[in-house]
Amino acid sequence: MATSEKTVELGLRQNWRQFALLVLINAFVGGMVGLERSIFPQLAGEVFGIAANTAVLSFIVAFGLTKALANYYTGVLANRFGRKRLLVAGWLVALPVPWMLMLAPSWAWVVAANVLLGISQGLTWSSTIVMKIDLVGEKNRGLAMGLNEFAGYFAVALVALLSASVASAYGIRPYPFYIGVALSVLGLLGSWWFVRETHHHAKAEQQTSTIPALKRPFWDTTWLNKNLGSVSQAGFVNNLNDGMVWGILPVLLAQRNFSLVEIGQIAAIYPAVWGISQVFTGKLADHLCKKTMLFWGMFGQGIAIALMIWASHYWEFAALAAILGFGTAMVYPTFLATIAENTNPSDRARSIGIFRLWRDLGYAVGALLTGIIADWMGIFWSVGFIGVLTVLSAAIIEIRMRCRDCQLHPVK
Repeated sequence: MATSEKTVELGLRQNWRQFALLVLINAFVGGMVGLERSIFPQLAGEVFGIAANTAVLSFIVAFGLTKALANYYTGVLANRFGRKRLLVAGWLVALPVPWMLMLAPSWAWVVAANVLLGISQGLTWSSTIVMKIDLVGEKNRGLAMGLNEFAGYFAVALVALLSASVASAYGIRPYPFYIGVALSVLGLLGSWWFVRETHHHAKAEQQTSTIPALKRPFWDTTWLNKNLGSVSQAGFVNNLNDGMVWGILPVLLAQRNFSLVEIGQIAAIYPAVWGISQVFTGKLADHLCKKTMLFWGMFGQGIAIALMIWASHYWEFAALAAILGFGTAMVYPTFLATIAENTNPSDRARSIGIFRLWRDLGYAVGALLTGIIADWMGIFWSVGFIGVLTVLSAAIIEIRMRCRDCQLHPVK
């Protein structure tokens, strides 16, 4: 029987069982990305003989483009079809991915697998975000998003470390990809059997919301609304530099003669610090001005990336990866909490989808741009360019964005 809107209760305490389940489901979602995080440059070189940076990064471009589009359509369709249906659909799309990766006869199969992974990630991650925001209501949005992103990105780190260890002990294929088989099956069964629809919670909050509906949701979220637009550009640049770290950092570390295990450890530090810190930074975003969180988070990322040009020792890269992870933790839950507090509940799923469209397009642009620069001018130029661009994003936040209480109307 469908839940009556009159009996719906909003809040983290009131809905903790469903919230905790969605946190676990999102850990499975993150783990599917972690599967690729540390071993793909070696997969490209050892199995398929691909050396050019732009060719290696083609899988991130495919992933970023399809995930971005899936994010957008998840937001558009969430109110029409329901969040749970889109979540289950995302896991169905994920099922063949690990099998395609372990059996791929050519690099084209790897790219195709990442197209499916991008679609799956857009559907599943966006759905869990919207569902958690539905459940908690106006209070504790930052904490809710911190827990969501903690689960996803800590799982990225754990699986990245685990897949590198398995690959080092048993080879690049097939054993690391069995982890993905287990994650996709558990994610599908958990979503299908236990997750409940949350659309009624959004409708209940809409009855008391004082935030006006957006007149032009796409353009307001993209740029015209000063707060929403600042978040969208910062999300784009954040994932642009994450695409660089994902694809270029392992190559840079390999050039510095680090072992596969050491590369896996450094690659895992960044999402581990990112993931764990979000429990703290998410709660902090409920109390501090979100502009302050976003500015210092983006600024810290830019400085950490730029300093990688001069790093040479293991602990230098480890420290910079930790700083980069904490900077990302400051902005990631704050992005989503800012979108939520600046939109009417009727617009929220769509605005989150639009924000995540731009944010995850950063993966594709970052991978393609850094690959081209690395092939043309060298890896150091590529890393330095992304560091400077990230600092410029922080400057845009400082200039355009305003602090506001979540009870006020959005800033135009």
